[in-house]
Parts: sequence; C-alpha cells; structure tokens
Amino acid sequence: MTHTPRVLSGMQPTNTLHLGNYLGALKNWVRMQDQMQCLYCVVDMHAITVESGYGKPDELVRSTREVAAAYIAAGIDPNRSPVFNQGRVPEHAELAWIFNCVARLGWLDRMTQFKEKSGKHKERASVGLYTYPVLMAADILVYKATHVPVGEDQKQHLELSRDIAQKFNNDFNVPDFFPLPEPVITGAATRVMSLRDGTKKMSKSDESDMSRINLTDDADAIANKIRRARTDPNPLPYSKDELKDRPEAENLLNIYAALAEQERDAVIREFAGAQFSDFKQKLADLTVAKIAPVTQEMRRLLADPAEIDRTLKSGAERARAIAVPVMDEVRRKVGFIP
Repeated sequence: MTHTPRVLSGMQPTNTLHLGNYLGALKNWVRMQDQMQCLYCVVDMHAITVESGYGKPDELVRSTREVAAAYIAAGIDPNRSPVFNQGRVPEHAELAWIFNCVARLGWLDRMTQFKEKSGKHKERASVGLYTYPVLMAADILVYKATHVPVGEDQKQHLELSRDIAQKFNNDFNVPDFFPLPEPVITGAATRVMSLRDGTKKMSKSDESDMSRINLTDDADAIANKIRRARTDPNPLPYSKDELKDRPEAENLLNIYAALAEQERDAVIREFAGAQFSDFKQKLADLTVAKIAPVTQEMRRLLADPAEIDRTLKSGAERARAIAVPVMDEVRRKVGFIP
C-alpha cells in the first residue's frame, strides 16, 4: 500500500504560545503546506491530562481559540489545511482506546516525559498523562499521517507511534495498514531556549514571563525582554567553536539566524566581536518586525471568536472526512463490526 503523504501536528492550548513555538513549529508548518497535505490540530484532549487544563472549561475554550488564531496569524491557511480541535473529532479517542490495548506497559514505562511531568508524585498524576503518548499515536494514525513535525523532546513519542502502528499491522495481519510516520525536524532554531537560562528550553509553563517572548507581547515588551535577556560578559564569538559553554550567546544567535532565515555561521561572521548591547538591539528590531504582524493578526482574529469557532467546526468536519473511513476499517480489522 502506498500512503498519501500527509502531515499531522498540533499544540496544546495551555498558556500562551511563544517564540519557540513560532520558530520551532509554526514557521515550518506554514512552509509544509506547499509540500504535502497538512492537518493542524489544537490538542485540547491532551490539555486536560494536567491540572493547568483540567476542570477549567471556559479557560480551555478561550485558549483553544487563541492557539487556533496563532496558527492562522502565522500563515496557516485553514482553507488549504484544516485547523480544528481534537475534541471535535471523536475518532481520536476511539482509536486511542484500541491503541491502549495494542501498546504495552513496558513501552509506556520508558517514556521520559511522564517522569518529568509527574515529578515525585506520579501516583497523583492522571491516567491520561500516563497514556498521553498513546493518544498522540491515535492523533497521527487516525489520519494515516506519514510525516509529523516534532521537537527533539517528542521524538520518543513518535517512536512509540511507529511501534504501535507496526504491532497493530502485525497483530491483525494487515501489512502496511498504518504507515510508520516519519519525524520532520527542520529549522535553525527547532529548540529555542529560555532567555533567562540558555540550558533550559523556552517554555509556556516557566514561572518567569521574562524567560520567553509570547506571541501576544507588544513591541515594547518584546524589545524589553531581548534587552534583559541573560548573556555573559564576553563579546560575541568569532567562530562557532567559541560558543562552547556559552549557552545564552548560542541561543540568541540561533534565534537571530532563524528569524533572519540565515545560517548561524553567517550571523556569527556578521556580529563577530560585537558587544551584546549592540547585537541585542538588532535582534530586538528583527524580532519585533517578524512577530508584531503575527500578534496584530491574532488580535484581529480573536476579536471575532464566533468566526474562529466556525473555522474549527469546518476544520473538524474536513478532518472527520479522513478519520471516519479509517475508523470504519479499524473496527472491521478488530472485529467490532463484520
């Protein structure tokens, strides 16, 4: 069987999206629309696996709209690529249950993200958080997606998706029924780090708002955060070899390279020996130029929540047009229907 090349990816509607989401994902998602069929999901079912998303329905609705607005403002065309939220497509949950019966406890026990997110009190974590990677596999495979844009921290989950697909194919003697999805990791800044600590990933959940540039920040806030970003006392390096043990310098250079769509080596040559104060001003100007239009478009879209809801509903209907026939096939393979 030859599978139609298809991309599926999504983000959680918990907290505000930031520069790392834009450079590491959204910018590349926009480009992928010209390469193959794409579906982009707001993963609200994943959001309720943790306390920040569970039990707050009004906030979940608001943040789901905000993430959808960010997708569209960044350049995703919902007329070409369905934009929808997971909760509107029940086939995600149905396939996840079947995959819960395909996957093995030993596989999930090896998932490092559960250990990180549950911390010292894993007995208090939701079962949903533990089986999160199984739902992620269902998200991908209910559309028989062949390519998934992921960060380094999600590669393990994608490997699990491949294992689940392979085991289903083997268990039900349906070779190549599900594709083995491939990771797509692109861009100079796929892993954007915190502005306060260059060894930690920029995160929506970081307590310090100064650690990230939110897609909702205005120009003054962006410039202020860049100016106050942590650096070291040395001038900018003359070569990439001089970046060793200088994570903050490396992070800011990576951000500049990604925003300017240049190779990092070219950026190093341009600013070799410069003081951080001068470089930060250039970086602030560039960041504002690239992010401010996204922020403005997000605000315009969010002023009409009913239109965003219509976009999500339409996207879900188009997504289901793919997912429903796949689930019909799965039910027959499993034995739920003759």
